[in-house]
Amino acid sequence: MNILNTKLQSCSFDPVTGYMRSGYCTYHPGDEGTHLVCARVTKEFLEYTRSMGNDLTTPTKYFPGIKPGDKWCLCVHRWLQAYKAGVAPPIIFESSHSSILKYVPIKVLLPYRTK
Repeated sequence: MNILNTKLQSCSFDPVTGYMRSGYCTYHPGDEGTHLVCARVTKEFLEYTRSMGNDLTTPTKYFPGIKPGDKWCLCVHRWLQAYKAGVAPPIIFESSHSSILKYVPIKVLLPYRTK
């Protein structure tokens, strides 16, 4: 289920995202990062997360690298950090897992809703 309490929609297949690279921001017990937030990443967010030690822009053998405008499953804790720093990216509610609500109140998320 997504945070609207309807069926979880895919986040992205290009680039393919999700902890299990399924295209979905699903819960997985082995996912310590809780990659549940489907966000449309921004330049500001990508710069912020790089400054925090997680460079999402540089491709590697196992990772394509992402650019502003891409949709990507983010760790809920990193999104919350970015929110507190004033650089949280917009969220696709239909593609974000309902478990986010255990960490972030819906009233905090609402201003960040996008398609």
